[in-house]
Amino acid sequence: MKPGITAKLFFAIFLTCGLVIITMNFGVRMSFERGFIDYVRLGNEQRIEMMAESLEQEYQQTGNWDFLTKNEKSVFQLLHSFDLNDENTHKLPPPGWRTKFWILNSQNQRVAGSDTPVPQELIASGRVLRAKGERIGVIVSTPAERLTRNADINFDQRQRLTSWIIVAFTSLLAAAATWLLSRGMLAPVKRLVDATHQLATGNFSSRVEVHSQDELGKLAQDFNQLAMTLEKNEQMRRAFMADISHELRTPLAVLRGELEAMQDGVRKMSLDSLSSLQSEVSILTKLVDDLYQLSLSDAGALAYRKEETDVVHLIQLAEAGFRDRFHAKQLKLVSQLPDKAQVFGDPQRLSQLFNNLLENSLRYTDSGGQLDIIATRRNKCLQVYFQDSAPGINEEQLLQIFERFYRAEGSRNRASGGSGLGLAICQNIVEAHGGKIRAEHSPTGGVRIVLELPLSLSIGQKN
Repeated sequence: MKPGITAKLFFAIFLTCGLVIITMNFGVRMSFERGFIDYVRLGNEQRIEMMAESLEQEYQQTGNWDFLTKNEKSVFQLLHSFDLNDENTHKLPPPGWRTKFWILNSQNQRVAGSDTPVPQELIASGRVLRAKGERIGVIVSTPAERLTRNADINFDQRQRLTSWIIVAFTSLLAAAATWLLSRGMLAPVKRLVDATHQLATGNFSSRVEVHSQDELGKLAQDFNQLAMTLEKNEQMRRAFMADISHELRTPLAVLRGELEAMQDGVRKMSLDSLSSLQSEVSILTKLVDDLYQLSLSDAGALAYRKEETDVVHLIQLAEAGFRDRFHAKQLKLVSQLPDKAQVFGDPQRLSQLFNNLLENSLRYTDSGGQLDIIATRRNKCLQVYFQDSAPGINEEQLLQIFERFYRAEGSRNRASGGSGLGLAICQNIVEAHGGKIRAEHSPTGGVRIVLELPLSLSIGQKN
C-alpha cells in the first residue's frame, strides 16, 4: 500500500527536523569538548604560573632545591594550598591537576613531578624558573589535548548521555508536532478530495467549508464556485430540455389534431386547412432555426468574419426593412443616430442583432405606440437604445428577459409568435463582439434594450 500525502508530508518534515536536531547535537558536543579541553589547558597554565612564582620565592630563600628533593610531597601541598587560599580563589580554575608535569633544575634533571621520562621536545616550551636573574630550572607539562582524569571523563560521558536523551525527547516532540501539523494542513485538501469525488459522481450540490484566506482557502472558494456553476448549468440544461419539449409539443399537437380531423372527415382539406398546417410548420421551422443559431452561438461555432463596420449604416438598413411592417401595425419608428460609428465586427451578425431587436419590439408593442432608436458615443463605446412603448414588464421579468424560452406574461407571450430565443441570441452576438447588453424600463412605458459596443481605436481616439 502506497503512503498517502499525509504520511509523505509527515516523513518529509520529521526527517528534516531530525537532521537539524542531530546536526545541532554534534555541533554542541564538539563545541563543548573543545571548550572543556581549552578550559583545562587554561587552568593548568594558571596553576603552573602560580606554582612557578612560589617555587622561585622558596628557592631564593633556601638557595637550592633541597626543599623539594627531601620532601617531594611539598609540591602537592603547595598546589593544595592554592585551592585553600581565599585570596587566589578568583584566579584559580576548579581544583585538580589534569596533566603530567615535571620540575627540572638548571641541568634539566628531574627534581619533582611525574616519575615518567620527560619528553625532551617539551622542555623548550616549559616555564623557565629564575632567581636573582639566573635560570634555576623549568616546569614542563604535557599539553591538554584530551581528557585524562576519570572525573573529567565521567563528566563528559554524562553530558554526552544527557545530550542524546535530549535528542530523543526532542525527536518525540517533533514527531508529535509534525503529525498534528501535517494532519491540520492536509485536512482542507482531504475535504476538497472528498467533495471532488462527489462532484465527479454528479452530486453538484457538494460544497466545501472555507476556514482560511490562504491558497487552500482560495482553492476551496474556486471549487465552490465551480460546483455552483455546474449545478446551475445542470438546472439550465434540464429546464432547457423541458422548454424545448414544451415548445415542440404545442405545434405538433395542433398539426396532429388537424391531420386527424382531415383523416376522420371532420374537417375537409382546403386552402384554409392547408394554410393552418403551413402556419404551424412555419412556427416549428422558426423554432428549429432559432435553436440551431443559439446552439452555434453557445458553442462559439458561429462564423464571425470581423472587419471595420459602420454600425449606423447597419441600423439604418435594418430600420428601412422594418418600416413598412411598423407602419402596417400603426407603430412609429423614430431614430436619432450619429453620422458614423465604426466598430470591428461581423456585419452579418450585427444585422441579425438589430433585426432581432426590431422584430421583438414589433411583436410586443401595442398598436399606436412607437419605437425609438438612439445611438450615442460614450467612453470609447457606442451606446444604442431600443426603447419601445407599452406594455412594460416588472423588475423580476427584466432580470429574466435574456433567458431562453422566457416570455413575460400579458401581451408578451406565445400568442405573439415568438420562440423566446431571440434575445438570448442577441446576448451571445453582443458578447462575441466584446460588448454588453441589458434591459431597463423604457421612459415611454415599455422596455428599453441598451447595447454597448466598443468603438474602433481610431474613433475612440477622436473622442
